[in-house]
Amino acid sequence: MAGSQVGDRVSEYLLDELVGNGSFGQVFKAHHHIWKDQIVAVKIPTDSQFVTNLRKEGITIHGLKHPNIVGALGLDPYAEVAYLIMEFVDGCSLRELIDAHPQGLPIIAAQNIICGILSALEHSHAHGVVHRDVKPANVLIAHGGRKPAEEVQIADVKVTDFGLGMAGQITTNSIMQSGSLTSEDGHSISGTLAYMSPEQRDGAATDGRSDLYSAGILLFEMLCGERPSGSDMPSQVRDDLPSWVNGVYARLYTRLERRFPSAADALREIQMTSIPPISVGAPPRVPPIGIAPLMGLMGRTTHPTRSAGPSQCPACQAPVEPGENFCILCGHQVASAPRQCTHCRGYPSPDDRFCIFCGTPLPQGVG
Repeated sequence: MAGSQVGDRVSEYLLDELVGNGSFGQVFKAHHHIWKDQIVAVKIPTDSQFVTNLRKEGITIHGLKHPNIVGALGLDPYAEVAYLIMEFVDGCSLRELIDAHPQGLPIIAAQNIICGILSALEHSHAHGVVHRDVKPANVLIAHGGRKPAEEVQIADVKVTDFGLGMAGQITTNSIMQSGSLTSEDGHSISGTLAYMSPEQRDGAATDGRSDLYSAGILLFEMLCGERPSGSDMPSQVRDDLPSWVNGVYARLYTRLERRFPSAADALREIQMTSIPPISVGAPPRVPPIGIAPLMGLMGRTTHPTRSAGPSQCPACQAPVEPGENFCILCGHQVASAPRQCTHCRGYPSPDDRFCIFCGTPLPQGVG
């Protein structure tokens, strides 16, 4: 299947500019052949085996009507040149925005962007669609790159590329078509795999919480300019962060059973704890009194080499769950001898067979 070129006509649209070119196909900016001011994005598969993916993506996003999700305007996988016509977002990707701010985005920008992403995921999950490929390249920012990052609003955020959203259980082998491994043992990963939840990498069943794990990586990367490594909390890398960041991050980037139950719960936590409070269209919420105990990033444990830990963090006096290794608000170590991965220096739970952060096999029966 040959690729299309600028100037070709696809359905009612003339292709103006190639704006994306990946393993699955091409994306063009295009205009209506009569109404010149009608600008769209046209996605065209470059290989016949991806036409089915295009059809699934078109069907998926047609059923998702939300201001933070790129909308579908037309679809014909059976045309001579198969195509999906989508809303055109005039701006940049989150990948480009992060790359332009290597020390981290302004806090208000990161906050608005993560709220836009979670709002989109809340809607898609409610309609039975798990994205499965949440990464900076699949988040578009309207007007991004043309206005200061601190002016980015929640409404500017558009999640795109739901091509894996109805593809069933995605295994590591299949999703590697859009990612890569730099070492055979999988310790050093890039592309899509770098944002994948542990259960998705293992080919296990996934639900909306897998997208939340990916969103946690995006939150860290937006604020710190790099993806998380081991057990570092965002506040350990950047010292000007508001108090909500560590708590929210700790319940996104963690084991499946310890994550927020839903994107709505994660969004609600940010709405209630941010100062000033924010809204993404939901009714005003009453802020909680005090600090609610949260399950820590490393979870609780009954490992004999660990102390139960204090009921309060000695550094910031926040409540600490029994068995937690670190305070989820300030990062202070509260366990006397936490188990540590020798490869990435992360802190897995005592019953883990593999490190949750890098996948390294862990010795059993030792601290």
